[in-house]
Amino acid sequence: MKTNAMDYTKSILPIWIQNKKIIITGGTTGIGRATALLMTALGNDVLICGDHQHHLEDTLRDHEDLNTSGTLHGIILDLATEEGIHMLFNKFDNLYGHLDILINNAAIAFQTVKDGNYSDQAYLLRTNILAYLACTQAALSMMEPRGAGHIVNIGSMSADTREAQSSVYVCSKGGIQAFTESLRKEANPKGIQVSLIEPGSVGTDMQPLTPEEQRSKIDAMEMLYAEDIARVIAFTLSQPTRTSVVSMQVKPLRQII
Repeated sequence: MKTNAMDYTKSILPIWIQNKKIIITGGTTGIGRATALLMTALGNDVLICGDHQHHLEDTLRDHEDLNTSGTLHGIILDLATEEGIHMLFNKFDNLYGHLDILINNAAIAFQTVKDGNYSDQAYLLRTNILAYLACTQAALSMMEPRGAGHIVNIGSMSADTREAQSSVYVCSKGGIQAFTESLRKEANPKGIQVSLIEPGSVGTDMQPLTPEEQRSKIDAMEMLYAEDIARVIAFTLSQPTRTSVVSMQVKPLRQII
């Protein structure tokens, strides 16, 4: 019996993720924002968190304009604090009950170890590493009883390229890379997927460049749109449960690293 081309295509291409309950940290700007809007457009229910009210309001307004089938809620908090972690998961539990997907994305930029003071560097590590650990711990407590779920950690190619004048940020992203690899070996036997997405240069608020300079680099294929990484995250989440996307590095074509 011959196979219909459309049936064959459907059997090979991923089925876009839908009807899932999702947390995205750092979901009011950049990669997190683009991913939140894409996830709701695909028909998922999403809670995002951020640290600036106007960024949250802008994201919620854009979601309303899209008229999606999914829902989007947001909360302002500080992920560098234990209170902030509790606020996030209490809010999610009140909204949706069970958790399908956690996307650890919130991070702040930092340059050389010579910059800032002890408190500045400690705050970065609490945000860029400890918040990932704490959110993952809370997510696992919700996922393990069901034997299902997906944790996506957003890292950076800086973990491997290790640029000069970026030692503190590189330290945090190297830690996320190592944490994710070990976590995957703990979580996969329990039916929980763990994936690491490591972007190269992406046009976001974290870049020390003006919006005009970022657009120029994007036009030159030296920088990505945040939506490019959102598309990668959607692809990763849309794979069959038998398929584990361990890690993916995505860079602009002409970014030489």
